[in-house]
Amino acid sequence: MFVQEQLHTDRFNDENLSFFKAIGVDYLTINPLPEDLFDYAEWVEYFKTKKAQAERHGLKLHNAATSGPDEITLALPERDRKIEQWFNMLRAMGAVGVPTLGYNFKPIGNFRTTSAYGRGGTRYSTFDYEEFEQDVPSHPNKQIDEAQMWENIEYFLQRIVPVAEEGGVRLALHPDDPPIAEPMAGAARIVSTLEQYQRIFGLAPSPSNAMLFCQGCVTEMGVDVFAAIRQIGALDKIVYVHFRNVRGTPRNFQEVFLDEGDIDMFKAMQTYKDIGFTGPFMMDHTPHIPNNHNSREGYAFAVGYIRALIQAVYR
Repeated sequence: MFVQEQLHTDRFNDENLSFFKAIGVDYLTINPLPEDLFDYAEWVEYFKTKKAQAERHGLKLHNAATSGPDEITLALPERDRKIEQWFNMLRAMGAVGVPTLGYNFKPIGNFRTTSAYGRGGTRYSTFDYEEFEQDVPSHPNKQIDEAQMWENIEYFLQRIVPVAEEGGVRLALHPDDPPIAEPMAGAARIVSTLEQYQRIFGLAPSPSNAMLFCQGCVTEMGVDVFAAIRQIGALDKIVYVHFRNVRGTPRNFQEVFLDEGDIDMFKAMQTYKDIGFTGPFMMDHTPHIPNNHNSREGYAFAVGYIRALIQAVYR
């Protein structure tokens, strides 16, 4: 069982790698990936360098993460060239031994509203649909309907999945956030329900076409999260888990500390064990602690909590 945590590219340095090793991290995610690399050889050198740097601290570069580019999600004129860039990136990941890629497929990023506050003045990432509706963001260049979104993701997956499979890389698709299955700010959303995931898996059947199981987002779908773990786990489609807790309803929620949300995290960990999942588990969107030093306090709390649950459940 493994704990995985993310480092921003600009913070991928020896000091932070040492800190991650000290608090019990096993695997690393690097995010975002450079946009100016294109050729296969450039990607190989990039991943080799980052992997070697991680290994000097006893860590494994196991995952890379990136957003779905507008060229692909919106089918812009440069789409095929951007897909070719992904071909080179995935082949390099396979060659170097970085086995998973987290990504999303949404023209507009996550939506959040005014933060709520919790214990010790901690700020929570918050979404309130009624507040959102009062001031909807404007993205005039990113308007797209559901039929076009489905056409675009099918075009993408049918080309990219065979390359990922050939290189032994698993694609982990993150849910929409928040996972509301209706257009938001003028853009349709097609990764907001488990039924949509089933359809996505069917567009390009392969072990490489899989899911980043964001436990918070799945809970926000309004489903039984433990049943969802079993459902997706039975398909062997969980690549890694964003092991986070939330409080509230699908349209009004806060991302809280792991020990204070609506999800029984011990039961969740037991459910992953029951389906044979061995990780990695990673924190995501930890609450913002006042006077936090580069999020280190939040990282330490979350990693310690996750490692304790792993030891309690898996051992």
